[in-house]
Amino acid sequence: MLESMIWILLMGFFVGQIARRLKAPALVGMVLVGIVLGPQVGNVISPGVLAAADGLRTIAVMVILMKAGLGLDREKLAQQGSVALRLGFLPAACEAIAIALAAMGLFQFDLATGLLLGCVLGAESPAVIVPGMLRLKSLGWGVKKGIPDAILTGSALSDVLLLLVFSLLLAFLGQSAVDGLTLPGVLTLSPLQLLPLQIVAQISLGILLGWLTAHLLVSLLAWQNWTQNAVQDALVAASFALLLVVVAEDFPVFSGYLAVMTAGFFLIELDAPLARRLRGGFDSLWTIAQIVLFVLLGASIQLSVLGDTLLVGLLVLAIGTLVGRSLGWYLSTVGSNWTWQERLFLLPGNSAKATVQAAIGAIPLAQGIEGGEIILALSALSILVTAPLGAWAIPTFAPKLLERGEVDPTKVTVARDIVLLAAVDTSPLATGVLTKAAELARRSDAEVVVLHVVRGDDPAGVEELRQRTKQCLADIRHRFITTSGSVSKEIARAAQEYGAAEVVVGKRGDRPLDNVLTGSVSQAVLETSLLPVVVVKSQKH
Repeated sequence: MLESMIWILLMGFFVGQIARRLKAPALVGMVLVGIVLGPQVGNVISPGVLAAADGLRTIAVMVILMKAGLGLDREKLAQQGSVALRLGFLPAACEAIAIALAAMGLFQFDLATGLLLGCVLGAESPAVIVPGMLRLKSLGWGVKKGIPDAILTGSALSDVLLLLVFSLLLAFLGQSAVDGLTLPGVLTLSPLQLLPLQIVAQISLGILLGWLTAHLLVSLLAWQNWTQNAVQDALVAASFALLLVVVAEDFPVFSGYLAVMTAGFFLIELDAPLARRLRGGFDSLWTIAQIVLFVLLGASIQLSVLGDTLLVGLLVLAIGTLVGRSLGWYLSTVGSNWTWQERLFLLPGNSAKATVQAAIGAIPLAQGIEGGEIILALSALSILVTAPLGAWAIPTFAPKLLERGEVDPTKVTVARDIVLLAAVDTSPLATGVLTKAAELARRSDAEVVVLHVVRGDDPAGVEELRQRTKQCLADIRHRFITTSGSVSKEIARAAQEYGAAEVVVGKRGDRPLDNVLTGSVSQAVLETSLLPVVVVKSQKH
């Protein structure tokens, strides 16, 4: 098992990075690694890891759903609440019906088996959609109207609906349907009549348990201080989130995935600083979880069953997406303030399939349902086609179809490289400037650009300054550059060229800044810089 995990993590990471450098989504490389390492080709992954694949996938999906919840924006959801609610039901339902009708004609399925196929193929993949939407939020695409938030919420609700209907149809086709519920007054409800009650219970209890979990986490992690750092915060929160999923599998009266996502959402409302710490922790967990998720996803794909159904399978997927799901998207956004470009973005942004199909695609065949082998084949095909396309299309079409707005860093991790500019001369004050720059860089994992504007011929002084830079910034990513000209103008030019977030300069003497001599470097930088400026004073005149 350890050898298998080494293969999965190392090959998954590096092949994913190769795919990224080739301008393809990293998950494409990870899925390909899974196919190569899996039982269909290389058979490198041990049976123990394959047996634990469902559990490992569950952990990975839990991580991404908590990330989704920690990235939701209540104000934007309230603004687009009806759209998000409709996106949770209409596209999935319309796609499932369209696929069922197509399967009845192309595969001679009966209605129940066709709907079973529709439920499998209609489910949306949180593993593709959630990272894509969170990245759009971090860049500001569509945030003004809350489009990423609406898609995130709608995807979670649609999976609840389809998984419930899937379980009902599976029991019916397996001729093991559960008994109806007998109410007082000798009124008996069939499983089909119970379905609306089950949907309401799954959603309402999921939201309630998510709310309770969020309150519990705030009490333990923020009020009672049971943890000492962000890693422990993330460990405790992930354990409680996974507990929700496990309990939901044993007692399927609520949606565990919805409860996890709701817990993350309420954490923002209850304690924003705790939510920010957890967001960073779950970002780190996702770095590992996504490799395991997509490699095992590739390993589960049954290539041998794709051949006979390839072309007709692509036709079914096209009918489901371009006919059924498109109708659902239109109905979901009727009366909203979405433009036609924003509605069109739902095609790349809300169509990817992966995790749900990998989890349930093989169940009908395992239970002896007629047509189960076709359902499995189309599940694999939907993963191979839509997951890479969705991961590529979301960032590609967002700038073309969505409006860019202001990023809210309290709701999502804003990932960008931070650069600090430290302007130094050959005086002893340079040590103070470099020390301050190093302190700031360690807090934010920033890179430091050390700028020295040469004034006169002093190669020995420049070399000494270079060595002093290496000593003060030994554990900081940095570069040392020299230039000539006006000091204040060169500082402004370098700050713009390297995209600096802050400028650190020195000032000789202890006089107040408003009393320094006109023309001093620090005063000139303060007066002209559009960036924050940190001024380090010397300890003696």
